[in-house]
Amino acid sequence: MGAVVLSVLALLVPTAASGPAAAAGRAASAPSVIPAPVRWTGQEGTLRLTATAAVVATPELRGDASTFADDVADATGLRLPVVTGEDGTAGDVVLGVDASRKELGAEGYELVVGDTVRITGATAAGAFLGTRTVLQMLGDGRELPHGSTVDVPRYAERGVGVCACYVHVSLDWFERLMHEMAYLKLNQLWIEAKVASDDYPKTKFWGYYTKDEVRRLSAMARKYHITLVPEINSPGHIDPYLQNHPELQLTDTKGTRSPSRLDITRPEAFAFYTGLLDEALTVWDTPYWHMGADEYMLGSDYAAYPQIAAYAKAKYGARATPQDAFVDFVNRVDDHVRAGGRTLRIWNDGLTGDNTIPVNEDIRVEHWTAEPEQPPSTLLAQGHQVMNSAYALYLIRGGSPMKTRELYESDWTPLRFEGETLSGPQPGITGAKITMWPDSAAAQTENEVETEAYLPLRFLAQATWGSPKPAATYDGFSTLARDIGHAPGWENVVRLPVKDGTYALTLPGSATRLTTSGGGEGAAARFGEDTGAAWRLSATADGYYTLRAVRGGTSSAYCLDMVKGARYLGAPLEAGATVTTQTCSATTRTQRWQLTGTGTRVRLVNAISQLGLAQRAADGVAVQQPPDQQAAAELRPVAATAAPPGGR
Repeated sequence: MGAVVLSVLALLVPTAASGPAAAAGRAASAPSVIPAPVRWTGQEGTLRLTATAAVVATPELRGDASTFADDVADATGLRLPVVTGEDGTAGDVVLGVDASRKELGAEGYELVVGDTVRITGATAAGAFLGTRTVLQMLGDGRELPHGSTVDVPRYAERGVGVCACYVHVSLDWFERLMHEMAYLKLNQLWIEAKVASDDYPKTKFWGYYTKDEVRRLSAMARKYHITLVPEINSPGHIDPYLQNHPELQLTDTKGTRSPSRLDITRPEAFAFYTGLLDEALTVWDTPYWHMGADEYMLGSDYAAYPQIAAYAKAKYGARATPQDAFVDFVNRVDDHVRAGGRTLRIWNDGLTGDNTIPVNEDIRVEHWTAEPEQPPSTLLAQGHQVMNSAYALYLIRGGSPMKTRELYESDWTPLRFEGETLSGPQPGITGAKITMWPDSAAAQTENEVETEAYLPLRFLAQATWGSPKPAATYDGFSTLARDIGHAPGWENVVRLPVKDGTYALTLPGSATRLTTSGGGEGAAARFGEDTGAAWRLSATADGYYTLRAVRGGTSSAYCLDMVKGARYLGAPLEAGATVTTQTCSATTRTQRWQLTGTGTRVRLVNAISQLGLAQRAADGVAVQQPPDQQAAAELRPVAATAAPPGGR
């Protein structure tokens, strides 16, 4: 399993001191939840959950009922048993599915709070989403206001995107994200990530996910009724796969190969790409495949690659354009994906309209940028379903934050695209998503990204559900969001397992310590018989540690860092690269380390690379390695004999 990322206590948004509906005087008002219900009919009085209550569910909802019961226990301390049935007694929570309730659609639900709490969906997903409303209404209390709602989302796709492209995003981070998404009724997670391939072993370099890790992601998604949308980008941005396949790289008129571009004129290139996606789809549980198809000519143009125009004209005639070759590749991938029973998705920026052959209309288009690309109205007229993935909804590491206040106060909806605002209703608009990109991957840790995403996620949940805004102002909305807090149980992970202090870090079963060669700037860390070696561990504001070298009881100016080896998007991601000491810097994220494990045995994992500290067998040098390639060193902290002077 991949390295665990531990979130930071200092940056957590606090939960409310009591449930939003705890006071009987407010019982008739709409519950303060995100997203707000489409409508609420309030009644006087409240229902109080007690230890005699149960969660009653039909057999098909047993798993969802157990998830709900666990969440209630985390939120309130009250452990409700789960029983099978269709009718409850006073005080029970009853979950049911009534397929005849067509007005509820695929994800709507009816919630009635009276003598019982009754949640009914036309599908299991609808009933599950109803439990999320009840959890927010409870807060950390046990009372619910009497009342009812029929709550149906306006948009079918309410999404989040995470580019684990080049970089590796930890599985625990994904699990926390999905937990939050479910709490907010967000239902789709796009992940651009590399599956460690058995069929194409030259593509297996960091950061990848093992097939078991992807199966774990798929299981998480099923639990939370979230649809996964995996992507391998092509024919551009494909260097995570082409780096060691120069024979498939597009070559310009000067003979220069482009590792980021697949040569779409070669039959073996199509076979390579479809082979990768077929293998990946053995472990991704999804009805979709995303091929990216964006920025193929970024930083260049088709004129530098005349073989593309020649291919198009040979296949489609003298009037054919280079973009016809691009559209041909996309359509052939679509045919392949559709034959496997899935729907293809692409970004919009490759669709400039310069093609003479049509793009298959069954392909879903995610629109993120405007001119010179075709606007959403044109894509809709061509028969495509379109998702709003606007640049305004981007969260970029090291970039400017999303302007959530501006979006909320301007009443943004998924009909407002980059370059065009549509009038509603528009049945071809599927919804919208926030997309997280690691453009400057070393600029922020996962924990910092998680904190920055807190309010944007809640804004998107409200905007895509399409119900009346729960607060007139953004300040009121952000206050409500902080009062509601994280999903129950979200904080129940150990983030900082040891107190700040000085430690010797030894390999299991030996006196071999983590030390340095010389102890200065750029010195290689290694494992050796140095009984005086120790490290000052200091917690960072975002929930990691810095490790400052200590010699003779005195803190040095140097901290454990990861600067060697190949970098991708600014992150040091080369497996086997040497770990060194560098001048300590509070702003250098590569000097932040996670301690994972229990008791006295821990693993050191770099917060940026997500690679574990390991011992190179040949010479004892400390290197970073993926867990599945070399077991990372388990370190046993040993208290130093003398405390160092000074602070962090």
